[in-house]
Amino acid sequence: MITAYDSIYLVSRSIRRRNLLKQIGVRHTILLMRETLSRPIDVDEKPEPEETPVDYIYRITRTKAEVGWLRLKERNLPIQPVLAADTIVVLDGRILGKPKDAAHAEEMLQALSGQEHLVHTAVGLVSQGETRLRLATTTVRFRDLSPQEIRTYVASNESHDKAGAYAIQGKAAVFIININGSYSGVVGLPLFETSQLLEETGIPIF
Repeated sequence: MITAYDSIYLVSRSIRRRNLLKQIGVRHTILLMRETLSRPIDVDEKPEPEETPVDYIYRITRTKAEVGWLRLKERNLPIQPVLAADTIVVLDGRILGKPKDAAHAEEMLQALSGQEHLVHTAVGLVSQGETRLRLATTTVRFRDLSPQEIRTYVASNESHDKAGAYAIQGKAAVFIININGSYSGVVGLPLFETSQLLEETGIPIF
């Protein structure tokens, strides 16, 4: 039997993900995790030895969603489903995470220049302790980027805190020749897969 809910918790600080949920009319509340020096992070996002990118993104997303569920229980918050998502960029089998600094961002963009890469975004939803997962994989091809273009883009600060050091919904749109898959997945939350999970859990769309 599906329990009807009218809202969810989102385990993410991402404004992009919040806006995508608003786009499909999903009510949500941000569920903050521990991220300060005095309170260690809840999820270790370091890849494990021999772990494939797909296995990695499933593991991280599942962990975020399930830790979020534990946190809401510990805090005695009203019970609602918990949604988490994570995005990685993969080039030739290598995960390109978020850049550590400007030099790292420039290095990533140079590697992506003129190349085709994959963007994996996994979505996890926990309801009544049961975890459901979905994955969206999108192929993205960049045009050739000049060193000056890369430096100018990185200086705009748009690459900060972005997987692969770029934001498809921002200035980096001009770098992209084509995409094959989910645009919203590259932004950070694949709406088709997310809506499937929400509907399975009895959460209204629109």
